[in-house]
Amino acid sequence: MFDCSIVACEGYDEEKTEKALREATEAIGGLDFVKPGMKIAIKPNLVSFKKPEEAATTHPLLLKALVKMLLDRGASVVIGDSPGGPHTTIVLNKVYAATGMNELEKLGAELNRNLEEKTVDLPDGKVLHRLTYTAYLDEADAIIDFCKLKAHGMMGMSAAVKNLYGTIPGLKKPEMHYQFPNEADFADMLIDINEFFKPRLAICDAVIGMEGNGPLNGTPRQVGAVIAAKNSYDCDLIGAALIGMDINGLPTLKAAYERGLAPKSWKELKIHGNVEDFIVKDFKAPPVRGLRFMRKGTLMHFISSKALAQKPKLKPSLCVGCGECARMCPAKAIEIKNRKAVIDREKCIRCFCCQEFCPKAAMVVHRPFTAKLLNKLKL
Repeated sequence: MFDCSIVACEGYDEEKTEKALREATEAIGGLDFVKPGMKIAIKPNLVSFKKPEEAATTHPLLLKALVKMLLDRGASVVIGDSPGGPHTTIVLNKVYAATGMNELEKLGAELNRNLEEKTVDLPDGKVLHRLTYTAYLDEADAIIDFCKLKAHGMMGMSAAVKNLYGTIPGLKKPEMHYQFPNEADFADMLIDINEFFKPRLAICDAVIGMEGNGPLNGTPRQVGAVIAAKNSYDCDLIGAALIGMDINGLPTLKAAYERGLAPKSWKELKIHGNVEDFIVKDFKAPPVRGLRFMRKGTLMHFISSKALAQKPKLKPSLCVGCGECARMCPAKAIEIKNRKAVIDREKCIRCFCCQEFCPKAAMVVHRPFTAKLLNKLKL
């Protein structure tokens, strides 16, 4: 039996997406655990009010195919996420409408509107010892992680592991950024969340990915694949390979490897399909950051934080002074002055929440010249 699979899917045609998803899941026995009467929670990436063609969210046609497969097995299905911003019914309904989720409700799936939260202790967590999450997930017998393949300003890539960050309610996410401002610790926090929920299956919508200024304001990029894996880490290893990244540039995969949860390379996995057929050689992914995710307190971290660290930077011509960046900044490092965002560099923790949630793409990831040079030299 294969650990994971990668199957061609050139576009979002209903027949093609259903065929590709069925092959990808059946190749690994991915839905064999589903029994009649089970309640399955699907956790897609519904990060914001983005239309499917903007490539920021899991495409509804792929979700439709999965819902039909689960219903055919006699399961009930709930689909939910906690997007950025206030955790309210109004926000959820707007996101569901914009991302095409309402069509899935017509099939018989439930869209979660339960706003209850639950807090639990994580005695086995490496860095996260207390977690507040969306309580509806407790009602599910199993969770399926259905992510989108995207570049990410802070973590390099947003895929299966990062997708479960959406289990944290709304504005509690910036609090987590403030608690774990360093990439290495943030990565371990994400791993702790994944180990708590332990999704039974991870699927990645890599038909059209997002490159550049991701995870919200980047550029759609054809990749042409659907990935399925028995765990989130293997799914991300394949996704990373497709966009020219690996554990040396992705703190989540590095953390998973160091904790014995994933191999060092996708080449160690048993894969249905040929990964190399889908690698996008000129994908505009964030650069390998190397020293950037060394932990605080080390000399290397000090050097990298001063000379190599990427920072959010404003494009004044695009800024409309809406204040969304200031509202989302966990460090309160942004003010609106003369209808433009101004960043206090002393307070900034480089979590890139401003870059992620700016509705006008006015915030971008800025790389110092030294970092660009080292990246070219592969140092």
